[in-house]
Amino acid sequence: MTGALALTLTGAEVLLPGGLDHVPLSLAGGRIVADPQPRRVDLTGFRVLPGIVDVHGDGFERHLAPRRGAMRDLGQGLASAEAELAANGITTAVLAQFWSWEGGMRGPDFARRLLEVLAAHRGLGTDLRAQLRVETHLLADYPAIADTVARYAIGYVVFNDHLPHAALSAGKRPPRLTGQALKSGRSPDEHLRLMQQLHDQSAQVPTALNDLSAQLQAMGAILGSHDDATAEARRDWRGRGAAVSEFPETRIAAEAARAGGDRIVLGAPNVVRGGSHSGNVSASDLVAHGLCDALASDYHYPAPRQAALMLADTLGLPAAWDLVAAGPARLLGLADRGALLPGLRADLVVMDHTGHVGATIAGGRITHMSGSVAARFIASV
Repeated sequence: MTGALALTLTGAEVLLPGGLDHVPLSLAGGRIVADPQPRRVDLTGFRVLPGIVDVHGDGFERHLAPRRGAMRDLGQGLASAEAELAANGITTAVLAQFWSWEGGMRGPDFARRLLEVLAAHRGLGTDLRAQLRVETHLLADYPAIADTVARYAIGYVVFNDHLPHAALSAGKRPPRLTGQALKSGRSPDEHLRLMQQLHDQSAQVPTALNDLSAQLQAMGAILGSHDDATAEARRDWRGRGAAVSEFPETRIAAEAARAGGDRIVLGAPNVVRGGSHSGNVSASDLVAHGLCDALASDYHYPAPRQAALMLADTLGLPAAWDLVAAGPARLLGLADRGALLPGLRADLVVMDHTGHVGATIAGGRITHMSGSVAARFIASV
């Protein structure tokens, strides 16, 4: 592998599946290897942990459009997002991109632009992947959605429904209509008319969803639902093959997911904040009751690392770090990462005991390095 390191890290505490141990860790050809390498880097005083696998994040949007309309070079924005990912120990990142009636950066045209740029991106080495977040009521777009998933080999599709159904059923103007219309490039009346049209075809959605889900599964895509609130909703999604419950809003929904054998993704910012910003169930409480398989960055890339270190006080570091490394890797079907074992990808993060990231290595390539860790690497040359 071009640019991949060949070396042995010594002196550090290494997080293995059984816990921390002072053992050497060797890298070559982009993999972790059993054979010691001639070049050695002394990381005494640091910890080496598996690289973070971020299963769902939309923090990249701030890099692509730091201000409304500033989206002229998505490639530069993607490079900036990758730098932030690497600085936070993330070696695999799933970029959660909407395909929504909401328009703007959530619209189909922008989704296609991003996917084109992502397919051509040759960056630092972070494994960047796409998740398509599909709005359920865009029935006319279902053929285009299936074509897009096939064309870009998108491996993870999640279904959302952000329509304000209660207001639309009552014939009321939804809150924040004007601001949302401006983001979409429509007038408020046009935006409301579109929402009403989509709402009025609700009865057709379940059957169409069944067909689209079957088609996407046949392509090999992992399917999930977003913001499950009830056990019934989770049961319905499971029946369509959507075996991932992202950010369940209630403990009842999370318990239904676990009882049905589904995977549960929670927001790491919820853990860091001590609760949901929208009043939903506490992620920490769900984790404590075994109702979590993966913690995702959601909107804040530092959060998985911060949340795992916070949870280590109660769960222990191996179980807490599993929620941001091996757990997400299992959910995505990525058997080649998530642990520091010979034969797996050389995805790792070097941290001090305060949780500061000194280095991130993805596929054996340095994606981030700073401070005294960088000095140790330079001294080993």
